[in-house]
Amino acid sequence: MKFGLFYEISVPRPWDRESERTAYENNIEQIKLADELGFQTVWVVEHHFFEEFSHSSAPDLFLTAVARETSQIRLGHGIAVCVPEVNSAVRLAERAATLDLLSGGRLEFGTGRATSWLELAGFGANPDETKRSWDEFVRTIPKMWTNERFGYDGQYVKLPRRAVLPKPYQRPHPPLWVAAGSAGTEIDAAERGLGALFLSFMGYERLAGRIADYRERIAACDTPAGAFINNKTTMVNFLYCHEDADHGVRLGKRVAASYGEGSGQAFGVSEIYPTPAYSSAGDIRAGLVNAAGNDRAAPSRDDHWTLRRALESEDAQPPPGLCAGSPEQIIEALEGWEETGVDEVSFLLNASEMLPHEDVMESLRLFGREVMPHFETPRAARGSEAAVEAPVAGAR
Repeated sequence: MKFGLFYEISVPRPWDRESERTAYENNIEQIKLADELGFQTVWVVEHHFFEEFSHSSAPDLFLTAVARETSQIRLGHGIAVCVPEVNSAVRLAERAATLDLLSGGRLEFGTGRATSWLELAGFGANPDETKRSWDEFVRTIPKMWTNERFGYDGQYVKLPRRAVLPKPYQRPHPPLWVAAGSAGTEIDAAERGLGALFLSFMGYERLAGRIADYRERIAACDTPAGAFINNKTTMVNFLYCHEDADHGVRLGKRVAASYGEGSGQAFGVSEIYPTPAYSSAGDIRAGLVNAAGNDRAAPSRDDHWTLRRALESEDAQPPPGLCAGSPEQIIEALEGWEETGVDEVSFLLNASEMLPHEDVMESLRLFGREVMPHFETPRAARGSEAAVEAPVAGAR
């Protein structure tokens, strides 16, 4: 199992001239350290109009800066919004190929269709058409990369026969992924031969089931959208590693609660536009909400307050699998995720920038020293007995 980082680039108020620049520079410093420690991938989202929660509207530009400061870590454009009102398919192909060239072939190209009405309405996009536009983008962008000239006359991609340049450094093209934030999207990924980015925090059993479904379907894929099948999976978790277990659990819960609150505020606006196309909007925080003691099937716009109160309680146990606490506790939690079959765990380090930057850096260093070496040995050789219902990190 490999490890990665996941960035929303949050910038909490109050703002001044330096706020956004500081957040960007701190994030780059963390990624540079992760590169030195041997992390596999850094994923950076594309979001628009999410005040405080995410100021990451140009991930390809941010990742280009990262590419010049790193040498090994792979660069996850996760995800590029495949909606024509937001991005042109041709421009996505051109810019992604440029990033792949400048990074020496380190791009992982993630795709998706935006996450909320706040974003889609800002561009005048119809939520009921985004899945169809995404499908057209993921089938045509690889052909722009692999054909000397390519033309297409579709509903969402219209291109007279042209040479789309530059071509990516990786041949035939970078690996393709899709954000699997909503249940069932992993099946869409498998049927098209795409890697699955599980962006919702969920329990061991639920993730194991979704990965099993994905593995079964992708094994039968014989017509991938790209030139090859990418059968990899990654999931998003939180990370705060500290030698003092109680301190690590306490702050890790606060980071998770802060993210749950921010996502609740950002994505809750999708409820203004009820549509079957986004029937599971809010699922990104559902796992954390339910772990905090709210067992409703779908979280409401007020649930982020329940989540924060519950997770910040001194007596509350962290959600199962939360990577917070001592190195030993985090190893225990990660062995549970390893048992689900996921290939990579990507960590959101500092939701809402609530922790001091140096504390985040020290957490990374400790994780690199004490946790990562444990997973360099294959699970079978370690004799691991981790199960899907692994012990909760931080439990007594």
